Amino acid sequence: MGIDIERQEKAKEYARIRHRLLAADLVISALAFVLVLATGLSAWLRDAVLSLSTNPFLATEIYFVIGIAVYALLFAPLTYYSGFVLPHRYGLSTQSFRAWVLDLVKGGALSLLLGSVVIQVIYLLLRQVPDWWWLITAAFLLLFSVVLANLAPVLIFPIFFKFKPLDDADLVNRLMRLAANAKTRVNGVYTMVLSDKTTAANAAFMGLGNTKRIVLGDTLYKNFTPDEIETILAHELGHQVHNDIVRGIAVQTVLTLMGFFIADIVMRAGIAWLGFNGIADLAAMPLLGLALGAFGLITMPLGNWYSRVREVAADRYALETTRNPQAFIRAFEKLANQNLAEIEPEAWVEWLLHDHPSIGKRVAMGKAYMKTESPA
Repeated sequence: MGIDIERQEKAKEYARIRHRLLAADLVISALAFVLVLATGLSAWLRDAVLSLSTNPFLATEIYFVIGIAVYALLFAPLTYYSGFVLPHRYGLSTQSFRAWVLDLVKGGALSLLLGSVVIQVIYLLLRQVPDWWWLITAAFLLLFSVVLANLAPVLIFPIFFKFKPLDDADLVNRLMRLAANAKTRVNGVYTMVLSDKTTAANAAFMGLGNTKRIVLGDTLYKNFTPDEIETILAHELGHQVHNDIVRGIAVQTVLTLMGFFIADIVMRAGIAWLGFNGIADLAAMPLLGLALGAFGLITMPLGNWYSRVREVAADRYALETTRNPQAFIRAFEKLANQNLAEIEPEAWVEWLLHDHPSIGKRVAMGKAYMKTESPA
């Protein structure tokens, strides 16, 4: 099939716009947090909330909900442009405006629910164990992420996508046999209806333990051959064989622990300067968000580098398992064309923002493997 040159020009243009939108998002977010703290608006909101309720749990929830609502309104134009206008302009979205808004509302409600659980735990720990809140919070988030990963395929993803068992016995048997050969137990093969939202293709292993399953986007199943699907799933299986889920959770836990430890230092230094009443003061919540956001931005290249290393290992596993580099190459070329992905992003972009190797590098790996497997 090969790379579509015209699609690549669009992919580069699309990527440049998204990078500018990301930069705008980061700058506006940072300025918003700084202004809320520096102008005393956060302290004013805290006093207003406490005049409504002195119950620490209710007051925390009211402050958090108001903060999230104001943040969502501030970024509504950027969200609309980046989430609806831009994907439609480049042919990546198939959603109506009504369906997009519905997904946005569902996503916002879910984020608010999960965020409320996390912020309530954090502020409970800030009040009860202020010296060790950062350590216990990291441990809680480890448990929370494992539970969510287990429940996601059965409780969270179905809120946004339709799932059904894959109605292709030959392909199901082929993929189940691939998993069995790798000693990986899965709870069936499913299709996820992506076509009513996007033209992009995707596949994944979802869930942990008894909810682990193979999931193919219908946009992938309809447009890729069984050989190409097998090599894509072999890549995903490589993550399972290499225990990358567990590794990823461990790495993320370490980064989370470091992030909250640094946030503790920043908050203790900032509360005196800003005149807050200790680190459990609700008015310091934007300072917590600013510290965690800055830490996440600074450490993002490190996390992305680690992810790219694991992706390369999974690609190697797929090639060695299927021994079909031609299908591997075709699959990634199709993904580049269909998903409007740059095959060769600028080096700084890949280093800073990408958690996967460029498609160009992955295709090159397939071609190199093909040469090593060719008879002399």
